[in-house]
Amino acid sequence: MQLAVKTRDPAEINAVALKAYARIADAWGLSLREAAGLADMSESTWKRAKKPGFAGELTKDQLLRLSAVIGIYKSLDLYFSDPLARTWFTRPNTGPLFGGARPVDTAIDGGLPQILAIRTYLDALRGGA
Repeated sequence: MQLAVKTRDPAEINAVALKAYARIADAWGLSLREAAGLADMSESTWKRAKKPGFAGELTKDQLLRLSAVIGIYKSLDLYFSDPLARTWFTRPNTGPLFGGARPVDTAIDGGLPQILAIRTYLDALRGGA
C-alpha cells in the first residue's frame, strides 16, 4: 500500500506564515518597526510582505522566526486571558529573560535565539517543558 504525501509549495507556506504573523502583529499592536524587526525584515519589505500576493521568498531564519512567534502567540492565548494575552509581549517584564525590558524588544535585539528562548519559557510556564 502506498501513501500519498502532499507536499506544500514553499510560496504557499510563506503566504500562510505571513498572513498569520500579520494578524499577530496587529493583535499585539506592534509598530511597523517592531513587526519588521521581529521578522528580520526592513520596514519596506514588511510593508510589501504583509499584503496578499507577496512574491518574495522568506529565508529559513525568517520562517523560523514567524513560526516561533506564532507559537508564542498561541502559548499566551492558552496561558493568559485577555487583555493580558494581547499585551504581555509588549509590556515590561521582570522575568529572568527580560530584565525589566519588554519581551518584544529582547526578541528583536536577541534575534532567533531569544525568540526561541521566549517560546521555551512560555511552554515551561504552561507545563510543556
